Amino acid sequence: MEERKSVKPHSIVWEDRKKGSATGVTDVLSFDENSIVLETEQGRLTVKGKDLHIDKLMLEQGEVEMEGCMDSLTYSGSNPAKKGTIMKRLFR
Repeated sequence: MEERKSVKPHSIVWEDRKKGSATGVTDVLSFDENSIVLETEQGRLTVKGKDLHIDKLMLEQGEVEMEGCMDSLTYSGSNPAKKGTIMKRLFR
């Protein structure tokens, strides 16, 4: 029997480039005052800016709250939610 992984919804809310939150976060890969790198249900998300820090981290719920002056949000990598076995991709 095939095991199904629960995919959490992913969203980003950023207010006035000063405070933000993300859902669907599976891991925090790195962070410092100039960048925060998160693994999300939709791929790797990099937040760049100044004086960035993580206020709240709740990985069990897939939520992160951040503060600082945000300059950019960038996704990289593939969308893990759309991955499947080669057989699934061949026989769509």
